Amino acid sequence: MINIRPVSDLRNKYPEIEELVLKEDEPVYLTKNGYGSMVVMSLEKYSELITEKEYDEYVENALDEADKEAESHNTRYYSHEEVFGKIRSKLNEEEIYN
Repeated sequence: MINIRPVSDLRNKYPEIEELVLKEDEPVYLTKNGYGSMVVMSLEKYSELITEKEYDEYVENALDEADKEAESHNTRYYSHEEVFGKIRSKLNEEEIYN
């Protein structure tokens, strides 16, 4: 049986959708304003639909897109060393004053 749900059910009734997708191995079709919006399915079901090469190409394209996005903005991204270094510095300053 085809499972069609409004997209709000993804937020409001997640456990029900999760059970359909994972335990009953059924995709759930989500609608928004009465029109098809997306399909939710298990990773196993999704992997049956695409080949390993297609998946590898998809991941590679997604990573390339993320790299381009990061390069095109003036956003400064910090490494975890920089973030935790700043936190440690602030904590050490507070210890001095306490």
